[in-house]
Amino acid sequence: MKVSRRSFLRSATAVTVPYIIPSQVWAAATKPNDRLTMGFIGMGKQNGGLLRNFLRQNTQVLAVCEVDTNRRENAARIVNKHYTGKAEKPSNQCATYTDFRELIARDDIDAVCIATPDHWHAVQTIAALESGKDVYCEKPLTHNIHEAIEVIHAVKANGRVLQTGSMQRSMTEFRIACELVQNGVIGRIKSVNCSFGDPGRPCDLPAEEMEPGLDWNFWLGPARKRAYSSILSPRGLHTHFPAWRKYREFGGGSVTDFGAHHLDIAQWGLGMDESGPVEILPAPEGTSAKRGVTMVYADGVTVEHKNGFAVHFFGSDGEVQVDRGRFSLALNGKEVAKFTRREDGGSLTSTLYKVKKQYLADAKINLYKSEHHIQDFLKSVATRKKPITSEIVGGRTAICCHLMNLTYYHGEKIKWDPAGNRFTDGTGSVVWLTRDYRSPWNV
Repeated sequence: MKVSRRSFLRSATAVTVPYIIPSQVWAAATKPNDRLTMGFIGMGKQNGGLLRNFLRQNTQVLAVCEVDTNRRENAARIVNKHYTGKAEKPSNQCATYTDFRELIARDDIDAVCIATPDHWHAVQTIAALESGKDVYCEKPLTHNIHEAIEVIHAVKANGRVLQTGSMQRSMTEFRIACELVQNGVIGRIKSVNCSFGDPGRPCDLPAEEMEPGLDWNFWLGPARKRAYSSILSPRGLHTHFPAWRKYREFGGGSVTDFGAHHLDIAQWGLGMDESGPVEILPAPEGTSAKRGVTMVYADGVTVEHKNGFAVHFFGSDGEVQVDRGRFSLALNGKEVAKFTRREDGGSLTSTLYKVKKQYLADAKINLYKSEHHIQDFLKSVATRKKPITSEIVGGRTAICCHLMNLTYYHGEKIKWDPAGNRFTDGTGSVVWLTRDYRSPWNV
């Protein structure tokens, strides 16, 4: 399902992402064996972990791309060291790029892993899909609603596989929680509470002296031009998650960070993977609020952003609470299973086993089971079937995050048509669906 160089060059002229294909790219070595060949784009903390994980799978990493020299060279060293003395060692050293377009133009790379700041996700994902590559892209899948729609369309148009990095769906506690909800164990669902941090805020960071070896203009990419800040792109190698996530220009605060994880589980439990809310209600405090925005679904179920357990389902007959490594089930006001800390006794595994045996033995609904998020992606690449967090799942969850943020930003009630992905009843504005892209980038 690879595209030829000629067809790729022809299709590149028809899309809005500008392609620059250096002549040396076409001289790249062919892949050394039948392993899935991969390239990695954005080599910060998150992709450092993903790179090491993919290296342990049946893959061959041929190239890395990063706008910071230190991070770029460090990633290449990790790859080269991994293959030292191994039979599957590539014929060449790991290639390095500053411009992602050079990496995705290579015919010998089958798939890419993208973990750049959110404002780059859709541009790079669509470019990779158009070049015939499968994509693993971190969450949130996109920076705005328009991009989510376009990524979903691009996956279908190009016949590719996309996995969103919402790995909570590959954790047993979240699947069991959602199976309890979907199978009616806690009765009719009335509401869901999701706990995560603040919405995004405008970037007002002061200018700093430029970091040597960083292509700052390329880091900004489609975002508005502004002075360098080490808060956004840390100096040298770093071991923390940079705070660009807090700012609207590059992320969406915690609403699109951990909110993308927890709202994704709410969507899963409610069976709304191919739909979404029909109304989003502002908090009483309006634009000054940090919590309180509520999504309303067509059946009246609400999902509210508030402090508490990560994801808390309320039903007519009970409650399910779930977080990473933590779980509890209550029925008719009585706690029947719980592991939220060591003092509870037992283990998470034994607690989940007990719940599954007692309440899900004859379940009519069995949700997609993935025990390893990256292996699930690789399996889907081989079978050409959709993975557990496909573009539909990732795109719809991203839209929920963006709708919630828009309500915080504007303090207005939004009515939404999830089938047509549009505002209704005179609410919202079409300009809220997208952003201004800095030339030459566009989606």
